[in-house]
Amino acid sequence: TTHYLFIVVVAVNNTLLTINAGDYIFYTDWAWTSFVVFSISQSTMLAVGAIYYMLFTGVPGTATYYATIMTIYTWVAKGAWFALGYPMDFVTVPIWIPSAMLLDLTYWATRRNKHAAIIIGGTLIGLSLPMFNMINLLLIRDPLEVAFKYPRPTLPPYMTPIEPQVGKFYNSPVALGSGAGAVLTVPIAALGAKLNT
Repeated sequence: TTHYLFIVVVAVNNTLLTINAGDYIFYTDWAWTSFVVFSISQSTMLAVGAIYYMLFTGVPGTATYYATIMTIYTWVAKGAWFALGYPMDFVTVPIWIPSAMLLDLTYWATRRNKHAAIIIGGTLIGLSLPMFNMINLLLIRDPLEVAFKYPRPTLPPYMTPIEPQVGKFYNSPVALGSGAGAVLTVPIAALGAKLNT
């Protein structure tokens, strides 16, 4: 029980860190133009935290539990912005849970092999999270419309939203985000696991 209470505290703080690591990334106005940075930060934060605590408890399912807490806490933040008069689409809640489930499945399928969890599970997080979140962003209203209609008071002038220049594969947010996320997630997750031992 103490282990899981500890995970709740860390997952909540991890969510705060995730938001503050790129404050504007969470919001619709910059969700598209900052998608690569978003993918790197989100996949890294999820992989490090989830792998660390999954190996800490040794229980498959911990990663999904961890991601669920982050999701709930972010929905609370989304509700707070909504209460202030902003539209529901103003804050985009990242899709962490499916990627965390892939990590748990890897840990379970490899009979709790921590190296496989780090290499295979970490890569799956880095590859899947950008795709899940791109689908998530496709379901919301026009980010630029929301950005200009509901500007955040904390948004400085130099961060005025611009039309994203995306269209070719090498300049695709999904391609760049998935590649960078997959490459960076594994070594950082391995470092987190090393600290755990």
